[in-house]
Amino acid sequence: MGNYLFAYHGGMMADTDEQRQAAMQAWGAWFGKLGPAIVDPGNPFAGSTSVNGNGAGGEASSQLTGYTVVKADSLDAASALTEGCPVFDGGGSIDVYETIEVSM
Repeated sequence: MGNYLFAYHGGMMADTDEQRQAAMQAWGAWFGKLGPAIVDPGNPFAGSTSVNGNGAGGEASSQLTGYTVVKADSLDAASALTEGCPVFDGGGSIDVYETIEVSM
């Protein structure tokens, strides 16, 4: 069993308190469905920057909006866990990455 990163792109921010409450309930219900597969529920992202080897920065190009880390038996199994994610309701998408454990 390995860990997989869900990198969220897009989605919509709620405009009203009622929409924010409904969005939080949808995310809570989806996380509840994932149950023990959740390693780190993650967080949404705010501002970003991209830095190169020379220290020069600029706006990050990926437009990631948040992340979650889950555990699953395979990349396909992790991808299947994205079903019903609320980010899809706002037109967003999810990139799924297998993480590699590195010993130091």
